[in-house]
Amino acid sequence: MKIVSSNPEEYISLIPIEKRESFITLRETILQHIPEGFEECIIYDMIGYVVPKSMYPPGYHSNPELPLPFLNIGIQKNFIGFYHFGLYADPLLLQWFQAEYPKHVTSRLDMGKSCVRLKKQIPYELIGELIQKMSPFDWINLYEKTVKR
Repeated sequence: MKIVSSNPEEYISLIPIEKRESFITLRETILQHIPEGFEECIIYDMIGYVVPKSMYPPGYHSNPELPLPFLNIGIQKNFIGFYHFGLYADPLLLQWFQAEYPKHVTSRLDMGKSCVRLKKQIPYELIGELIQKMSPFDWINLYEKTVKR
């Protein structure tokens, strides 16, 4: 499912009603816990949280015109996509998340490289904890060591 919008509020208004409340709660969790310095925007047709170009002028290696992405949330056909690039870049963070996940929900963890597919149960508390673990400067340093080529 692709939602085309120019800002987060418009994006949310276009989400099917049956998924909207969970999505709004997820966004509120992110906004309450995300470290200072990240900015919310629309990027890759999703709501994204990025390191702004003013803080990291090189931008994203795949497209230097874009700010450095850190986290995205988006509506997909059968789930809410939660894309945390730190999980992809930091094996210790990924191990921590995988170990903690079953302590918060009874459903099994369904994820790809950086995408956690959130379906009926969403571990909001765990997501809040995860988001607080990495500042923009932590993400820049990790990105430059592990992702940027």
